[in-house]
Amino acid sequence: MLFWLIFGALCGWIASKIVGKDASMGAIANIVVGIIGSFIGGLISTNLFHGQKVSGFNLQSIFIAVLGSVILLLIVNAIKKR
Repeated sequence: MLFWLIFGALCGWIASKIVGKDASMGAIANIVVGIIGSFIGGLISTNLFHGQKVSGFNLQSIFIAVLGSVILLLIVNAIKKR
């Protein structure tokens, strides 16, 4: 459980920096975005590219989780603009 919180916070923070939403997101939002983004990235990686899923605290898992988090933030931004 603690791993998910730390991992989610790190990946959510990196994704918010990439998308440019860092100033408007707090720690809790970063954690939630990172955890949900991990699931999204894992689903995309395993189903579309037959790659690995998020499987620990390593660079490949961080990349997959950040990619999923960026996708999540872009979708949320697109919905909010409508």
